[in-house]
Amino acid sequence: MLPGLTLWELIDQRVEITPDDRLAVDENGRTLTFGEFRDRSERVAAGLADLGVGPDTVVSWQLPTWLESLVLVAALSRLGAVQNPLLPIYREREVGFIVRQAQAALFIVPSVWRGFDYEAMARSVVADVPGSSVLVADRSLPEADPASLPPLAPALDAEHQPVRWLFYTSGTTADPKGAQHTDASIAAVAYGMGERLALMPEDHNALVFPFTHIGGITWLFAGLQSGCSNILTEGFHPQDTATVLSREGVTLAGSGTVFHQAYLACQRSADSPLFPDVRGFPGGGAPKPPSLVAELREVFGAPVLSGYGLTEAPILTMAATTDSDDELATSEGKPMPGVELRLVTLEGAVAGPGEEGEIRAKAPQIMRGYLDASLDAAAFDDEGYFRTGDLGRIDDRGNVVITGRLKDVIIRKGENVSAKEVEDLLHAHPDVADVAVIGLPDPASGERVCAVLQFVDGTEPLDLDGVVAYLREQGLMNQKLPEQVEVVDVMPRNPAGKVLKHVLREQYTD
Repeated sequence: MLPGLTLWELIDQRVEITPDDRLAVDENGRTLTFGEFRDRSERVAAGLADLGVGPDTVVSWQLPTWLESLVLVAALSRLGAVQNPLLPIYREREVGFIVRQAQAALFIVPSVWRGFDYEAMARSVVADVPGSSVLVADRSLPEADPASLPPLAPALDAEHQPVRWLFYTSGTTADPKGAQHTDASIAAVAYGMGERLALMPEDHNALVFPFTHIGGITWLFAGLQSGCSNILTEGFHPQDTATVLSREGVTLAGSGTVFHQAYLACQRSADSPLFPDVRGFPGGGAPKPPSLVAELREVFGAPVLSGYGLTEAPILTMAATTDSDDELATSEGKPMPGVELRLVTLEGAVAGPGEEGEIRAKAPQIMRGYLDASLDAAAFDDEGYFRTGDLGRIDDRGNVVITGRLKDVIIRKGENVSAKEVEDLLHAHPDVADVAVIGLPDPASGERVCAVLQFVDGTEPLDLDGVVAYLREQGLMNQKLPEQVEVVDVMPRNPAGKVLKHVLREQYTD
């Protein structure tokens, strides 16, 4: 793993060692070596400089997971710009808020992608941002002679690096929040992830979620640090994506519960092993039912290697290839290098061994703060720990076990109900494909427990009585039993795989 603290420093270090090795391949078979990546990124940097992009210029961009997107990231890094990647699912309300708040000087989009007119949206948005303009990039970027580029700014240590990234929270709450990151904060999380996954140049990782997510950028850093290559698909399609990963000999098939469930379904309908070289299933972004971990091990012979983190504090903990199956199934791994965790009970005391509390953290990968600084006071406690809003405990082996969200503690008649506990039990039902447990306002009990269920195709959906009977068989106490059941065709999720519970609460609140 290379030690560079900036993206361009890592690019130079990697090209010096393995210029002809493959950085990435896409679903169409197009490839990019590390050397080609640097050379093209310099040409694009010169082209963007001709458009006025330079040090500290804020550039918003909303491109699919294309090879050109990786090149754009490197080109902007070479210029010292501030990058603001936007998830492709964002539309005018979210995009308008973000581009205005970031004061982007340039907004880069495709013309039309998957039937949506991004160019029209972008031009409407920048009309409200003085001095902002739109660049349309359909698998192409402006290029010019790199000899015109200014000298590369010297790399600073982690503490003194300027903010170079604005990542917005991915939409599990109503309003997006802009987290400010540096190259060093992303390099730190990528390095730790690489150690836990034992990354090596022979690895082929599945980058099949939006590259604009902080996890996508992290995998670019990890590829440069380790020399591994990434397999790109511009959008996830269960069968088509599995076919591409099989063709390219995937060894790390990420990247979360929804993706892993799709791989299982594809393998069960296949005549031969889809991923004969797979050695792990990196995961994160959403809870994993323990039963899924066992199924993947049985079907593919490889473990789920999950991590836990947020946009503001990516991958605070992660499983390691040396962890036992029991640890992998029941936890999110141990704290990453340099991560200091503190668990605080609902009453405000520091949690004791094995006791549940809100997870708070200090770490090199934690953001510098929100772009809207007024949000920082609520985000950090008096001792400078970032408040994740997640509940968990630390087991006797040092692994972090996520038990829910502070907002997912349903208070029913004065009793605390963990939504995750009920979800894990329902996930184990053979007819349940997906589940979310939410609290809804109730005049009698304060909140009532509502189970939102997606069932396996071809099965008969359970009604409330059936759900309650099943949970009683699993030993769930009466106070935690759902009082309402709703059935959905597809669970609403963000691109990282997290269920959009605020959408469900709005939908089912009377």
